[in-house]
Amino acid sequence: MSQRTGIGGVTFDVGGTLIQPWPSVGHVYSRVAERHGYQNLPAAELNRRFSSAWAAKGTFSHSRREWQKLVNETFRGLIPASEELFEDLYKRFGTRAAWRVFDDVPSVLDQLRARGFKLGIVSNWDERLRPLLNDVELSRYFDAFAISIEVGAAKPDSRIFERAAAALGLEPGSVMHVGDTVEEDIKGAHGAGFAAVLLDRQAGKARDSEVIETLQALPALLGKPLHGS
Repeated sequence: MSQRTGIGGVTFDVGGTLIQPWPSVGHVYSRVAERHGYQNLPAAELNRRFSSAWAAKGTFSHSRREWQKLVNETFRGLIPASEELFEDLYKRFGTRAAWRVFDDVPSVLDQLRARGFKLGIVSNWDERLRPLLNDVELSRYFDAFAISIEVGAAKPDSRIFERAAAALGLEPGSVMHVGDTVEEDIKGAHGAGFAAVLLDRQAGKARDSEVIETLQALPALLGKPLHGS
């Protein structure tokens, strides 16, 4: 994979790229349900149900109402998803208790900052993302945040990428985006004029894009930054 030159900024997707639900979405759902009196709901089954509900969700604006529909669908036929249970889940996923930072993230972000790259977030998320990134101690790395609920546009819409480039003070062609989905991250970034690389941690996704399997491979892709040290 060839080295990219002329890149002065790097933007990142969040879920699946920088952090992951921990131990899994199903585990978190099961533990929260247990606090509301529903014992021994299998995490594997809840993971399957959540994945199915997520795949069938269609257009998703990351509003509380849409999250509640997703939670209701995940629990449908197992337990009644009360307002109290949903609120508990919603709050928990807004804190580090439900997430794990991938091991390769801090060291790579440290390297990129040390080399003078401007760093940003481009994420389809809601109002919980900023405090969550602060809670998992990642906020300090980033110069700009383009979050769908704030921008009013979600990946792959080019507007969310354009917002990030403007906030970084860079032209889109001098920004590389890193994410774990082809449709939202790679095609969206290319549509906005960004360079892009697919992070495929499971080594099983489409290979019609530049692909890395760990963030540790990212620094070697980047040439000297436009405003490097």
